[in-house]
Amino acid sequence: MDPVYLDHAATTPIRPEVLEAMLPFLNGAYGNPSSSHRFGRAAKAGLEQGKHEVAEALGVEPNQVIFTSGGTEANNLAVIGAALAARTQGRPMHVVTTAIEHKAVLAAAHAVVNLGGRETILPVDARGMVDFAALDAALATSPSLVSVMWVNNEVGVVQPMAEIGERCRVAAVPLHSDAVQAYGKLPIDLEGVGCSLLSISGHKLGAPKGVGALIVRDRKIIEAIIHGGGQQFGIRPGTENVAGAVAFGRAALLARQELDEHVTRMLFLRNELANRLRAAVPDVVIQCESAVRAPHVLSLSVPGAEAEAMLMHLDMAGVACSGGSACATGSVEPSHVLLAMGVERSLALGTVRFSFGHESTEADLTRVAEIFPGIVERVRRLGVSLGRA
Repeated sequence: MDPVYLDHAATTPIRPEVLEAMLPFLNGAYGNPSSSHRFGRAAKAGLEQGKHEVAEALGVEPNQVIFTSGGTEANNLAVIGAALAARTQGRPMHVVTTAIEHKAVLAAAHAVVNLGGRETILPVDARGMVDFAALDAALATSPSLVSVMWVNNEVGVVQPMAEIGERCRVAAVPLHSDAVQAYGKLPIDLEGVGCSLLSISGHKLGAPKGVGALIVRDRKIIEAIIHGGGQQFGIRPGTENVAGAVAFGRAALLARQELDEHVTRMLFLRNELANRLRAAVPDVVIQCESAVRAPHVLSLSVPGAEAEAMLMHLDMAGVACSGGSACATGSVEPSHVLLAMGVERSLALGTVRFSFGHESTEADLTRVAEIFPGIVERVRRLGVSLGRA
């Protein structure tokens, strides 16, 4: 029986159209895009092509696209770079973010503290929504940056970015958003939201790992965090990943062109699997069910069953999913996202995440629904025998 892959929020397979677009830049057009000879010019053309396609997909100018190695680097460049720019301009280094951000943002905010700045971590409610009173209080201190994740990678909750953007605009504070899980799953309107910095990543869209971008709509608000040559306006120096940029551009355009159809399909798959699993395991808890959620993420908790054990049994049965954030795999600690939402520790430890992509089918749901109840029963029995129930 073919394996079932329902971990697209962790990474996606490379799409055939994307692979076809990037292949010429892995063998023939292999020059350095900074070189002036024909090999370099061919590579430069590919780099510009990728930049223009990412820009077109997001409705921004090509010179606002700064390629990075992925979402983590883009987040670090945004958060630390904004703090450094504030210091250069004689303003305090103060980053405001939320308790349910990806660790790339939270760790970057803490790095600002190590540089002599401040961090303010905003609380969220039980649905994962940012506390507006806390945000308003933080904005009153004139921070150097507010960073709020557009779509949470673990539970799929969508933040009200237009309202957050309006508050930041009134306070004259730049807004950054980690949109790694948002692009290709939701409409992204940077102008309407007033978002100055946006992080995206290729491997969530059917491009290869190792390429992402930071959209920089105002270069005055960030400084480089690595130093070298003058590539990419000096904001992110270093020889560019040309094949990755080409692949990212093609994947980003495809994601925009297919958005409506893709969202409709993923919503059906997510809701159908939730209904089938709730019917099979009646006490299952769907996380953030009452909140606005992205269509591709289903986070559910099973009382009395440990996620690590469920994941092991699912994997042995040929089903791939995760226990929340893929970046936390191997940890037995509960998700910081779920704890910040007030989920009890025991229930947080029983949380698994199914996430959907282009390759997901209704047959995948049928397979999961067939095996999940038996796995839950076995894991619960194991917990009782070990005295953990």
